[in-house]
Amino acid sequence: MANDEVILLDFWPSMFGMRLRIALAEKEVKYESKEEDLRNKSPLLLQMNPVHKKIPVLIHNGKPICESIIAVEYIDEVWKDKAPLLPTDPYERAQARFWADYIDKKFFDSSRKIWTTKGEEQEAAKKDFIECLKVLEGALGEKPFFGGDNFGFVDVALIGFYSWFFAYETCGNFSTEAECPKFVTWAKRCMQRDSVAKSLPDQHKVLEFVQTLRKKYGIE
Repeated sequence: MANDEVILLDFWPSMFGMRLRIALAEKEVKYESKEEDLRNKSPLLLQMNPVHKKIPVLIHNGKPICESIIAVEYIDEVWKDKAPLLPTDPYERAQARFWADYIDKKFFDSSRKIWTTKGEEQEAAKKDFIECLKVLEGALGEKPFFGGDNFGFVDVALIGFYSWFFAYETCGNFSTEAECPKFVTWAKRCMQRDSVAKSLPDQHKVLEFVQTLRKKYGIE
């Protein structure tokens, strides 16, 4: 795999792009990152992801892998000799995929509504968000990471959202640590890893990005 060409089509605040950055860093895979302007998508992005036209896209030797969770699984399978992300046990693998699916379908939706709404709708979103966090805390249990002692698939799927928490809390006027301290402890543990710390943007920069969007769409 030494001569592989690996390109990542990405957008800096994307928690989905962060998944691929982290997975590639865990595997110590060298790659070229191409930052996309989502208001003016590149011909390469439209060529490599003609169906959804979204980032992130992993391009491995000219072949595109779209959808972040699928791409993380691909990375884990192709570069399998280092830092395995998915468990070897079939049941545990199924559970990891279940929680990744929960994050994408339930957690993402509730978190997004915190900064895209206001008033009663935002209050409902905050409540839903905290409930989701408590469900995830239950899945984490007393383990250091979701898969046990080792950083793995669900951690990769979820930790990118943490870079948005300051924005969520500022927009929604609440404290994640006060509501879900175990979750924040897990997030800080993940942030101690170079693969995570170097892949996530500064929380204040994300807040500025979110505030710009809220003004643009007339939410504030």
